[in-house]
Amino acid sequence: MSSEKSKSTSQTDGKTPLSKRSEMGMNAYKMFVFDQENFQGRCVEINTECMNVCDMGMDKVRSLRVECGPYVGYEQMNLCGEMYILEKGEYPRWDSWSNCQKNDYLLSFRPCKMDPEKHKVCLYEVGEFKGRKMEIMDDDVPSLFSYGFTDRVGSVMVSCGTWVGYQFPGYRGSQYLLEKGEYRHFNEFGARYPQMQSIRRIRDMQWHQHGCYTMSSK
Repeated sequence: MSSEKSKSTSQTDGKTPLSKRSEMGMNAYKMFVFDQENFQGRCVEINTECMNVCDMGMDKVRSLRVECGPYVGYEQMNLCGEMYILEKGEYPRWDSWSNCQKNDYLLSFRPCKMDPEKHKVCLYEVGEFKGRKMEIMDDDVPSLFSYGFTDRVGSVMVSCGTWVGYQFPGYRGSQYLLEKGEYRHFNEFGARYPQMQSIRRIRDMQWHQHGCYTMSSK
């Protein structure tokens, strides 16, 4: 997955001056959540971790607008249940953050831990970083199988960058946030089964001048 071209891209992505990157702290995160679809009803601003929107006087979040992100939203309180990556943009209803209606609202949120440098991740077929290995650098992979890997990912090592894995090819199904660090077992990144079939970089406009992932039109 690595190439001279990808290395050149990563150098461009990571050229933000240190002084500028130091300003991209928690204060850079900002989004507005609404208790009704299409940005209607009660509105609350969120700048940091929110364990339960009910503590903010809201019943549920059914639409939201991310001004500076990205965030990860959860279907249950206390950062539990299915997770959804929320990059800069508008989310008027559930199908703008999910491609399967398991839940039409969100109850808790936290900012993603962004690493605005190069992107590198190693996927392992078995837990404890064993079995077949696939290294991905500065690239998005819509189908691991098409690159000769299996659909089983038992452990992950993120060397740099922030990623999101998906249960199915084409960035579909359950989402798994993969921040910089080690995940020795699939349940450490929120999966119920060791199944991951596509993966992409989180490249929010705030952190990467060359743009972010564009969701397919519904």
